[in-house]
Amino acid sequence: MSRIEKVLYTGRTRTTGGREGAARSDDAQLDVRLSPPGSGRAGTNPEQLFAAGWSACFIGALGRAAAGRKIRLPAETVVVAEVDLGTAGDAYFLQARLNIGLPGLEPALARALVDEAHQICPYSKATRGNIDVVLALA
Repeated sequence: MSRIEKVLYTGRTRTTGGREGAARSDDAQLDVRLSPPGSGRAGTNPEQLFAAGWSACFIGALGRAAAGRKIRLPAETVVVAEVDLGTAGDAYFLQARLNIGLPGLEPALARALVDEAHQICPYSKATRGNIDVVLALA
């Protein structure tokens, strides 16, 4: 396991009530109600929050990979993250799909950027070997 040598940022939240509660960041920039997936109640859920964080981070990693090749990402770059909560037997698990759109790039270059970004992105590193992840070019 790699250890951080220099902390760049710490996100801090306080959550109460679990999946039927609320979460708020210490700077109040995040203030959300939580609700169980599929409940129809107002609020988001941990899977949506994880998908949003991972997709944003992945676009940053794509930008870093592109910069290393001295190219710019298309302005329309998009990552649609799907995070599934499921079971196997009595245990709960996650799995994910990242559908990446890099319009205007040659498919081979787009695939190379996606593969490199997957090595750079901290969310990808955190999930590697722990959950099933599919990376698809849209």
